[in-house]
Amino acid sequence: MRDTEALARRIRLGEDSTLELKRILVSGSRVADPKRDDIADEMAAMANSRGGTLVLGVADRSREIVGIPLQRLDIVEAWVRQICNDSLKPPLDAEISKLELPDSDGDVRSVIEVIVPRSLFVHESPGGYFRRIGSSKRRLPAEVLARLLQERSQSRMIRFDETPIPGSSPEDLDPQLVDRFLAPELEVIETGLRKLRLISDDEDGVARVTVSGALLCSLSPTDWMPHAYVQAVSYAGERRDVNYQTDARDISGPLDTQIFDALRFVRRNMLVRATKQTARVDRPQFSERAVFEAVANAVAHRDYSMAGARIRLHMFADRLELYVPGSLANTLTTDSMHLRQYSRNELIVSLLARCPIPAEENLGRLRIMDRRGDGVPIILGESAELSGRVPDYTMIDESELQLVVWAAG
Repeated sequence: MRDTEALARRIRLGEDSTLELKRILVSGSRVADPKRDDIADEMAAMANSRGGTLVLGVADRSREIVGIPLQRLDIVEAWVRQICNDSLKPPLDAEISKLELPDSDGDVRSVIEVIVPRSLFVHESPGGYFRRIGSSKRRLPAEVLARLLQERSQSRMIRFDETPIPGSSPEDLDPQLVDRFLAPELEVIETGLRKLRLISDDEDGVARVTVSGALLCSLSPTDWMPHAYVQAVSYAGERRDVNYQTDARDISGPLDTQIFDALRFVRRNMLVRATKQTARVDRPQFSERAVFEAVANAVAHRDYSMAGARIRLHMFADRLELYVPGSLANTLTTDSMHLRQYSRNELIVSLLARCPIPAEENLGRLRIMDRRGDGVPIILGESAELSGRVPDYTMIDESELQLVVWAAG
């Protein structure tokens, strides 16, 4: 049963990033206003973003529920279905419902609710490619469209982390780093590299290092991807101000090295307070285990196709902020991250799952990545236990995930 009261409350608040309102004018047996192409653009923008709800029969400016004449509901419903099937490429599978809502005088009016899911594909509408920002649609810039097409690859044939890097060769891989992943019984090294997808042939049949191969088995991944590093900065106070900067480092090297160097950066710069109960107890500013999980997840799941975007790790007196390039993969949301698993970079994750954690690090397991999906629950639980505040996950402009971990008081 649809919660019409909740929908009515949303309408009273007005349009936002997931709600669009449209008055409908039907003339004879056709919809005269709005234009078919305009509705197609709005629906594509929602599908290309986080999804949303389109309510037909509501004036967008006044938010007044004006309704659709009962005898015209079928005409409008068929019109919406035609838009989904004929005006969008690929066609969109939306949920269309007829509802009754009270207007400002308490009279019941008929409306149509169209629930547009966040799509696995990138949809083109008559006006081009759009995304939803706030209460309006915006045309997708070329670079954003390229990233979105890569992330929601309609062929699903190859992931970005398996892409061959132009100009590279197997000789660019460091033998010692490669040996961590090769089975000792393999006689032909190239065979092992191909099985692990550390190298792959390009379109001309030439063996190249893959993105994952460069990130985990080359001494300097930034030679190939200048953005593949962690920018770490520590500030003395609670604001981002270069005058209060106490430490800064660009952390590069193989991904597993980046993870532990970032953890050491936090360890070196965070405060440790002593409390006395029956004996002295040291209370760190942040849970090291939570920091490790957060950085490991960031390195494993960030969008490496976003040129110029790097992971940012910023420490303050009252919090730690971690910025991870890329939108949430597939249909994940910030509210469901602790319940579900999905990897943008399956190959990177599988390789990190083979990388051991140094014996001196007491982090609760033997390998960097854990397939059980305990990372986010550990971040939330350990941080909340230490500081009394649950960390905050926020998506910024559908292109960057922000994690804020609050410091112990």
